[in-house]
Amino acid sequence: MSLSCRIDLEFHRLSLTRKAPDPAISMKILIFGLTISSSWGNGHATLWRGLTSALARRGWRIVFFERDVPYYAETRDCDGIDGELVLYESWAEAQPRARREAREADVVIVTSYCPDAIEAAELATNESQLSIFYDLDTPVTLASLECGETPFYIGPRGLADFDLVLSYTGGAALGELSSQLGARRAAPLYGHVDPAVHAPAEPRAAFAGDLSYLGTYAADRQETLQALFIEAARRRPHARFIIGGALYPKEFPWTENVYFVRHLPPCDHPAFFSSSRLTLNVTRRAMAQMGWCPSGRLFEAAACGVPIVSDIWPGIEDFFEPGSEILLARDCEDVLAALDRSPEELARIAARARARVLAQHTSDHRAAELEALLAATARREPAEAS
Repeated sequence: MSLSCRIDLEFHRLSLTRKAPDPAISMKILIFGLTISSSWGNGHATLWRGLTSALARRGWRIVFFERDVPYYAETRDCDGIDGELVLYESWAEAQPRARREAREADVVIVTSYCPDAIEAAELATNESQLSIFYDLDTPVTLASLECGETPFYIGPRGLADFDLVLSYTGGAALGELSSQLGARRAAPLYGHVDPAVHAPAEPRAAFAGDLSYLGTYAADRQETLQALFIEAARRRPHARFIIGGALYPKEFPWTENVYFVRHLPPCDHPAFFSSSRLTLNVTRRAMAQMGWCPSGRLFEAAACGVPIVSDIWPGIEDFFEPGSEILLARDCEDVLAALDRSPEELARIAARARARVLAQHTSDHRAAELEALLAATARREPAEAS
Protein backbone atom coordinates (compact mmCIF):
# COMPACT_ATOMS: atom_id res chain seq x y z
CA MET A 1 0.00 0.00 0.00
CA SER A 2 1.40 3.42 -0.95
CA LEU A 3 2.26 5.99 1.70
CA SER A 4 -0.48 8.37 0.56
CA CYS A 5 -3.07 5.59 0.72
CA ARG A 6 -1.93 4.55 4.19
CA ILE A 7 -2.14 8.12 5.48
CA ASP A 8 -5.50 8.67 3.83
CA LEU A 9 -6.91 5.41 5.16
CA GLU A 10 -5.99 6.09 8.77
CA PHE A 11 -6.77 9.82 8.55
CA HIS A 12 -10.29 9.27 7.24
CA ARG A 13 -10.97 6.27 9.47
CA LEU A 14 -10.14 8.27 12.58
CA SER A 15 -12.12 11.28 11.36
CA LEU A 16 -15.23 9.22 10.71
CA THR A 17 -15.15 6.64 13.49
CA ARG A 18 -12.99 8.32 16.18
CA LYS A 19 -11.73 4.86 17.12
CA ALA A 20 -8.27 3.95 18.36
CA PRO A 21 -5.47 3.71 15.76
CA ASP A 22 -5.13 0.44 13.87
CA PRO A 23 -1.67 -1.11 14.50
CA ALA A 24 -1.87 -2.88 11.14
CA ILE A 25 -1.50 0.43 9.32
CA SER A 26 0.57 2.24 11.96
CA MET A 27 3.05 4.66 10.40
CA LYS A 28 6.45 5.83 11.58
CA ILE A 29 7.67 9.42 11.72
CA LEU A 30 11.32 10.25 12.44
CA ILE A 31 12.17 13.75 13.71
CA PHE A 32 15.55 15.46 13.97
CA GLY A 33 14.92 18.51 16.14
CA LEU A 34 16.43 21.07 18.48
CA THR A 35 14.89 19.64 21.64
CA ILE A 36 11.79 18.01 23.03
CA SER A 37 13.23 17.17 26.45
CA SER A 38 13.76 20.72 27.76
CA SER A 39 11.67 23.86 27.34
CA TRP A 40 14.43 26.04 28.79
CA GLY A 41 14.98 29.11 26.60
CA ASN A 42 13.17 27.76 23.55
CA GLY A 43 9.67 27.38 22.15
CA HIS A 44 10.28 24.15 20.24
CA ALA A 45 9.94 21.60 23.03
CA THR A 46 6.40 22.39 24.13
CA LEU A 47 5.15 22.43 20.53
CA TRP A 48 6.76 19.09 19.78
CA ARG A 49 5.35 17.48 22.92
CA GLY A 50 1.83 18.49 21.96
CA LEU A 51 2.20 17.52 18.32
CA THR A 52 3.86 14.16 18.93
CA SER A 53 1.22 13.26 21.52
CA ALA A 54 -1.53 14.11 19.04
CA LEU A 55 0.19 12.14 16.28
CA ALA A 56 0.64 9.15 18.58
CA ARG A 57 -3.09 9.17 19.32
CA ARG A 58 -3.68 9.04 15.58
CA GLY A 59 -1.53 5.95 15.10
CA TRP A 60 1.94 7.29 14.36
CA ARG A 61 5.06 5.77 15.91
CA ILE A 62 7.40 8.61 16.88
CA VAL A 63 11.21 8.60 17.08
CA PHE A 64 12.81 11.93 18.03
CA PHE A 65 16.59 12.49 17.74
CA GLU A 66 18.00 15.22 20.02
CA ARG A 67 21.63 16.09 20.61
CA ASP A 68 22.36 15.76 24.33
CA VAL A 69 23.76 19.20 25.17
CA PRO A 70 24.56 20.28 28.76
CA TYR A 71 22.18 23.25 29.01
CA TYR A 72 19.18 21.09 28.09
CA ALA A 73 20.41 18.10 30.11
CA GLU A 74 20.52 20.33 33.21
CA THR A 75 17.01 21.71 32.64
CA ARG A 76 15.07 18.70 31.43
CA ASP A 77 11.36 19.03 32.31
CA CYS A 78 9.91 16.09 30.39
CA ASP A 79 9.67 12.61 31.89
CA GLY A 80 9.02 10.97 28.55
CA ILE A 81 7.38 11.47 25.17
CA ASP A 82 4.68 9.55 23.33
CA GLY A 83 7.29 7.73 21.35
CA GLU A 84 11.03 7.15 21.60
CA LEU A 85 13.53 9.88 22.45
CA VAL A 86 17.07 9.23 21.20
CA LEU A 87 19.66 11.40 22.96
CA TYR A 88 23.09 11.40 21.32
CA GLU A 89 26.39 13.13 21.99
CA SER A 90 27.66 13.49 18.43
CA TRP A 91 26.43 12.92 14.90
CA ALA A 92 29.15 10.33 14.35
CA GLU A 93 27.65 8.35 17.22
CA ALA A 94 24.07 8.80 16.02
CA GLN A 95 24.51 8.33 12.29
CA PRO A 96 24.35 4.51 12.00
CA ARG A 97 21.09 4.30 13.90
CA ALA A 98 19.75 7.46 12.30
CA ARG A 99 20.28 5.92 8.85
CA ARG A 100 18.46 2.73 9.84
CA GLU A 101 15.58 4.68 11.32
CA ALA A 102 15.31 6.89 8.22
CA ARG A 103 15.09 3.86 5.92
CA GLU A 104 12.34 2.36 8.06
CA ALA A 105 10.34 5.58 8.50
CA ASP A 106 7.39 6.67 6.40
CA VAL A 107 8.21 10.33 7.01
CA VAL A 108 11.41 12.08 8.13
CA ILE A 109 11.27 15.66 9.46
CA VAL A 110 14.29 17.91 9.98
CA THR A 111 13.77 21.18 11.86
CA SER A 112 15.36 24.59 12.06
CA TYR A 113 17.99 24.94 14.78
CA CYS A 114 18.62 21.19 14.82
CA PRO A 115 22.38 21.10 15.59
CA ASP A 116 22.93 18.46 12.90
CA ALA A 117 20.33 19.65 10.43
CA ILE A 118 22.52 19.48 7.33
CA GLU A 119 23.63 15.90 8.01
CA ALA A 120 20.08 14.88 8.94
CA ALA A 121 18.76 16.54 5.78
CA GLU A 122 21.04 14.37 3.68
CA LEU A 123 19.58 11.28 5.30
CA ALA A 124 16.03 12.55 4.99
CA THR A 125 16.25 13.43 1.31
CA ASN A 126 18.23 10.35 0.27
CA GLU A 127 16.87 7.57 2.48
CA SER A 128 13.24 8.33 3.34
CA GLN A 129 9.94 7.90 1.54
CA LEU A 130 8.88 11.46 2.35
CA SER A 131 11.29 14.20 3.48
CA ILE A 132 10.07 17.30 5.33
CA PHE A 133 11.82 20.42 6.56
CA TYR A 134 9.92 22.22 9.31
CA ASP A 135 11.10 25.78 9.84
CA LEU A 136 9.93 26.78 13.28
CA ASP A 137 11.89 30.03 12.93
CA THR A 138 11.03 31.20 9.42
CA PRO A 139 11.30 34.98 10.03
CA VAL A 140 14.73 34.46 11.61
CA THR A 141 15.76 32.29 8.64
CA LEU A 142 14.67 34.89 6.09
CA ALA A 143 16.11 37.80 8.07
CA SER A 144 19.50 36.06 8.07
CA LEU A 145 19.34 35.62 4.30
CA GLU A 146 18.56 39.31 3.87
CA CYS A 147 21.76 40.07 5.78
CA GLY A 148 23.73 37.82 3.44
CA GLU A 149 24.07 35.01 5.96
CA THR A 150 22.89 31.43 5.59
CA PRO A 151 21.62 29.86 8.83
CA PHE A 152 23.71 26.92 10.02
CA TYR A 153 20.72 24.59 9.62
CA ILE A 154 20.37 25.26 5.89
CA GLY A 155 22.68 23.38 3.50
CA PRO A 156 24.23 24.59 0.22
CA ARG A 157 21.21 23.41 -1.81
CA GLY A 158 18.79 25.30 0.40
CA LEU A 159 15.51 23.43 0.77
CA ALA A 160 15.21 22.25 -2.82
CA ASP A 161 15.64 18.56 -2.06
CA PHE A 162 12.80 18.26 0.46
CA ASP A 163 9.42 16.95 -0.65
CA LEU A 164 7.65 19.50 1.57
CA VAL A 165 8.68 22.54 3.59
CA LEU A 166 6.51 23.42 6.57
CA SER A 167 6.63 26.87 8.05
CA TYR A 168 5.66 28.15 11.48
CA THR A 169 4.85 31.35 9.57
CA GLY A 170 2.28 31.85 6.83
CA GLY A 171 1.61 34.74 4.48
CA ALA A 172 4.41 36.05 2.26
CA ALA A 173 7.00 33.89 4.06
CA LEU A 174 5.86 30.85 2.08
CA GLY A 175 6.77 32.46 -1.22
CA GLU A 176 10.11 33.58 0.20
CA LEU A 177 10.98 30.02 1.19
CA SER A 178 10.45 29.02 -2.43
CA SER A 179 12.14 31.98 -4.13
CA GLN A 180 15.14 32.24 -1.80
CA LEU A 181 15.68 28.66 -0.67
CA GLY A 182 14.17 26.66 -3.52
CA ALA A 183 11.35 24.99 -1.59
CA ARG A 184 9.26 23.04 -4.11
CA ARG A 185 6.21 22.98 -1.86
CA ALA A 186 5.67 25.20 1.17
CA ALA A 187 2.73 25.27 3.56
CA PRO A 188 2.08 26.68 7.04
CA LEU A 189 1.88 24.55 10.15
CA TYR A 190 1.18 27.10 12.87
CA GLY A 191 1.69 26.96 16.60
CA HIS A 192 -0.83 25.18 18.81
CA VAL A 193 -1.60 24.14 22.35
CA ASP A 194 -2.26 20.86 24.15
CA PRO A 195 -5.40 21.46 26.28
CA ALA A 196 -4.42 18.54 28.49
CA VAL A 197 -1.40 20.59 29.62
CA HIS A 198 -2.69 24.15 29.35
CA ALA A 199 -6.06 24.84 30.94
CA PRO A 200 -7.46 27.13 33.67
CA ALA A 201 -5.74 26.44 37.00
CA GLU A 202 -5.83 27.53 40.62
CA PRO A 203 -4.01 30.86 41.06
CA ARG A 204 -0.81 30.98 43.13
CA ALA A 205 0.15 33.89 45.33
CA ALA A 206 3.72 33.81 44.01
CA PHE A 207 2.43 34.46 40.48
CA ALA A 208 -0.27 36.99 41.35
CA GLY A 209 -0.29 40.17 39.28
CA ASP A 210 -2.38 42.71 37.45
CA LEU A 211 -0.36 42.14 34.27
CA SER A 212 1.92 39.20 33.51
CA TYR A 213 4.37 38.41 30.76
CA LEU A 214 5.85 34.97 30.08
CA GLY A 215 8.73 34.64 27.66
CA THR A 216 12.45 34.12 27.26
CA TYR A 217 14.42 37.35 27.11
CA ALA A 218 15.15 38.46 23.54
CA ALA A 219 16.88 41.70 22.57
CA ASP A 220 14.57 42.18 19.59
CA ARG A 221 11.52 42.06 21.89
CA GLN A 222 12.93 44.47 24.43
CA GLU A 223 11.79 47.72 22.83
CA THR A 224 8.17 46.53 22.68
CA LEU A 225 8.34 45.00 26.15
CA GLN A 226 9.72 48.28 27.45
CA ALA A 227 6.89 50.29 25.87
CA LEU A 228 4.00 47.99 26.75
CA PHE A 229 5.07 46.44 30.05
CA ILE A 230 7.79 48.39 31.84
CA GLU A 231 6.26 51.77 31.02
CA ALA A 232 2.86 50.54 32.22
CA ALA A 233 4.48 49.41 35.49
CA ARG A 234 6.07 52.82 35.96
CA ARG A 235 2.76 54.56 35.39
CA ARG A 236 0.87 52.23 37.74
CA PRO A 237 3.23 52.04 40.73
CA HIS A 238 0.58 50.49 43.01
CA ALA A 239 -0.22 47.66 40.58
CA ARG A 240 1.71 44.38 40.52
CA PHE A 241 3.52 43.26 37.36
CA ILE A 242 5.18 39.87 36.96
CA ILE A 243 7.62 38.43 34.39
CA GLY A 244 8.45 34.76 33.98
CA GLY A 245 11.24 33.47 31.77
CA ALA A 246 14.92 32.76 31.24
CA LEU A 247 18.05 34.65 30.16
CA TYR A 248 17.05 38.06 31.59
CA PRO A 249 20.18 40.19 32.05
CA LYS A 250 21.11 42.07 35.22
CA GLU A 251 20.72 45.37 33.40
CA PHE A 252 17.05 44.71 32.62
CA PRO A 253 15.10 47.85 33.72
CA TRP A 254 13.38 46.39 36.77
CA THR A 255 11.07 48.56 38.86
CA GLU A 256 9.90 48.01 42.41
CA ASN A 257 6.50 46.69 41.30
CA VAL A 258 7.87 44.28 38.67
CA TYR A 259 8.46 40.79 40.06
CA PHE A 260 10.48 38.07 38.38
CA VAL A 261 10.02 34.30 38.26
CA ARG A 262 12.87 32.34 36.71
CA HIS A 263 12.15 29.90 33.88
CA LEU A 264 8.97 27.91 34.46
CA PRO A 265 8.40 24.42 33.06
CA PRO A 266 5.21 24.02 30.98
CA CYS A 267 3.40 22.32 33.87
CA ASP A 268 3.58 25.63 35.79
CA HIS A 269 2.38 27.82 32.91
CA PRO A 270 -1.35 27.36 33.65
CA ALA A 271 -0.95 28.55 37.25
CA PHE A 272 1.21 31.45 36.09
CA PHE A 273 -1.32 32.61 33.51
CA SER A 274 -4.32 31.96 35.75
CA SER A 275 -2.87 34.12 38.54
CA SER A 276 -3.01 37.42 36.65
CA ARG A 277 -5.91 39.64 35.61
CA LEU A 278 -4.37 40.13 32.16
CA THR A 279 -1.36 38.78 30.30
CA LEU A 280 0.78 40.43 27.65
CA ASN A 281 1.95 38.85 24.40
CA VAL A 282 5.02 40.35 22.73
CA THR A 283 6.24 39.03 19.38
CA ARG A 284 9.87 38.96 18.27
CA ARG A 285 10.67 41.73 15.79
CA ALA A 286 11.27 39.57 12.71
CA MET A 287 8.09 37.60 13.36
CA ALA A 288 6.02 40.73 13.95
CA GLN A 289 7.30 42.32 10.75
CA MET A 290 6.61 39.21 8.67
CA GLY A 291 3.20 38.54 10.23
CA TRP A 292 1.08 35.38 10.34
CA CYS A 293 3.35 34.00 13.06
CA PRO A 294 1.41 33.44 16.31
CA SER A 295 3.57 32.21 19.16
CA GLY A 296 2.73 29.04 21.00
CA ARG A 297 2.48 31.12 24.20
CA LEU A 298 -0.39 33.08 22.67
CA PHE A 299 -2.44 29.89 22.33
CA GLU A 300 -1.30 28.63 25.74
CA ALA A 301 -2.51 31.78 27.49
CA ALA A 302 -5.86 31.68 25.72
CA ALA A 303 -6.31 28.00 26.59
CA CYS A 304 -5.66 28.87 30.25
CA GLY A 305 -8.57 31.30 30.21
CA VAL A 306 -6.64 34.51 30.84
CA PRO A 307 -7.47 37.65 28.83
CA ILE A 308 -4.67 38.69 26.48
CA VAL A 309 -3.39 42.05 25.35
CA SER A 310 -0.98 41.71 22.43
CA ASP A 311 1.28 43.75 20.23
CA ILE A 312 -0.02 44.14 16.68
CA TRP A 313 1.24 42.29 13.61
CA PRO A 314 -0.18 41.42 10.17
CA GLY A 315 -2.56 38.46 10.26
CA ILE A 316 -3.33 38.41 13.98
CA GLU A 317 -7.02 38.79 13.13
CA ASP A 318 -6.90 35.40 11.35
CA PHE A 319 -6.31 33.74 14.73
CA PHE A 320 -8.27 35.90 17.19
CA GLU A 321 -10.91 38.58 16.67
CA PRO A 322 -9.55 41.90 17.96
CA GLY A 323 -11.72 43.50 20.62
CA SER A 324 -13.79 40.37 21.08
CA GLU A 325 -11.26 37.57 21.67
CA ILE A 326 -8.07 39.56 22.18
CA LEU A 327 -7.08 43.15 22.99
CA LEU A 328 -4.44 44.89 20.87
CA ALA A 329 -1.93 47.49 22.04
CA ARG A 330 -0.03 50.01 19.96
CA ASP A 331 1.36 51.78 23.00
CA CYS A 332 1.27 51.97 26.79
CA GLU A 333 -2.03 53.85 26.74
CA ASP A 334 -3.72 50.81 25.16
CA VAL A 335 -2.29 48.53 27.85
CA LEU A 336 -3.52 50.83 30.62
CA ALA A 337 -6.96 50.96 29.00
CA ALA A 338 -7.03 47.17 28.93
CA LEU A 339 -6.14 47.05 32.63
CA ASP A 340 -9.01 49.44 33.35
CA ARG A 341 -11.64 47.14 31.83
CA SER A 342 -14.04 45.53 34.24
CA PRO A 343 -13.47 41.97 35.48
CA GLU A 344 -16.70 40.89 33.76
CA GLU A 345 -15.61 42.28 30.40
CA LEU A 346 -12.16 40.70 30.64
CA ALA A 347 -13.73 37.36 31.59
CA ARG A 348 -15.93 37.44 28.48
CA ILE A 349 -12.92 38.17 26.23
CA ALA A 350 -10.96 35.33 27.84
CA ALA A 351 -13.84 32.86 27.45
CA ARG A 352 -14.23 33.67 23.75
CA ALA A 353 -10.48 33.29 23.15
CA ARG A 354 -10.41 29.93 24.92
CA ALA A 355 -13.36 28.72 22.84
CA ARG A 356 -11.58 29.82 19.64
CA VAL A 357 -8.41 27.95 20.59
CA LEU A 358 -10.24 24.75 21.48
CA ALA A 359 -12.14 24.91 18.18
CA GLN A 360 -9.18 25.67 15.88
CA HIS A 361 -5.72 25.74 17.45
CA THR A 362 -5.06 22.59 19.45
CA SER A 363 -2.29 20.08 18.84
CA ASP A 364 -4.92 17.66 17.52
CA HIS A 365 -5.95 20.21 14.89
CA ARG A 366 -2.34 20.61 13.76
CA ALA A 367 -1.80 16.84 13.66
CA ALA A 368 -4.81 16.48 11.34
CA GLU A 369 -3.50 19.34 9.17
CA LEU A 370 -0.08 17.69 9.01
CA GLU A 371 -1.59 14.38 7.92
CA ALA A 372 -3.55 16.09 5.17
CA LEU A 373 -0.40 17.86 3.95
CA LEU A 374 1.60 14.62 4.00
CA ALA A 375 -1.06 12.78 2.04
CA ALA A 376 -1.30 15.58 -0.52
CA THR A 377 2.50 15.70 -0.87
CA ALA A 378 2.68 11.94 -1.35
CA ARG A 379 0.12 12.33 -4.15
CA ARG A 380 2.05 15.39 -5.43
CA GLU A 381 -1.00 17.66 -5.11
CA PRO A 382 -0.40 21.43 -4.95
CA ALA A 383 0.19 22.77 -1.45
CA GLU A 384 -2.40 25.26 -0.23
CA ALA A 385 -0.76 28.44 1.01
CA SER A 386 -2.43 30.65 3.59
